[in-house]
Amino acid sequence: MLGLPTEDRQRLKKWSDDTFAILGVVRHSPDLMEHAAHSMAEMAAYIISITRDRRLQPKEDLLTALVAVVDEGERLTQDELVANAGVLLAAGHETTSNLIGNGVLALLRHADQLQKLRDDPARAAATVEEAMRFDNPVQIVYRSAAEEIVMDGKRIGKGQLVNMILGAANRDPEQFSEPDRFDLTRDEGKHVGFGLGSHFCIGAPLARLEGQIAFTTLFRRFPNLRLAADALEWQEHPTFRGVKSLPVTF
Repeated sequence: MLGLPTEDRQRLKKWSDDTFAILGVVRHSPDLMEHAAHSMAEMAAYIISITRDRRLQPKEDLLTALVAVVDEGERLTQDELVANAGVLLAAGHETTSNLIGNGVLALLRHADQLQKLRDDPARAAATVEEAMRFDNPVQIVYRSAAEEIVMDGKRIGKGQLVNMILGAANRDPEQFSEPDRFDLTRDEGKHVGFGLGSHFCIGAPLARLEGQIAFTTLFRRFPNLRLAADALEWQEHPTFRGVKSLPVTF
């Protein structure tokens, strides 16, 4: 979408990984912070260089469109372009990777549900939604209260930071029957995996499409796909949920 060179994929992934490693973590090691700062600086310099190229040689891509808006003035600054391009680059890596990984894991652990997807690939959209609800790649989001409010007897002051546990909301028994059950036919309520309102994930349509393509293609190409390990190692991160690796046989 941004029109960046495919050969730069590994560099972009490294910058994304280093940046996301410090998000939502209370205590950072000096090395972790140093890597993140270095990668963010490299990514910013990279985006600035690419935008310079787009001014000289425009292309049919999102980055060229953003550069044109900057050059029109008033609505978007160069710094805002760099910041937003960086978010677009990084946000789709960690979260979508974990959506696909967590979803594949859930399907492999629930053979009856996997068979429903195999029998009817049109269930791919429902598979993405249930994967997001069942094992959301983003477990916690942070919000600043716009005004004072009392909720369930708890006072939240204006400007106070609130931790919203999406993983818990998506398994709320008052919202979902048997919330710990993975079920592709579930048609009750809506999960909050992508957020709500003005904070709704800008990349949700793309993430949904990528998940649908990944699930249907993977299980079509590898009909005998099986888990190759019972015990899996999960990332040690309070905000993002995903396995470090997902060993399979096919």
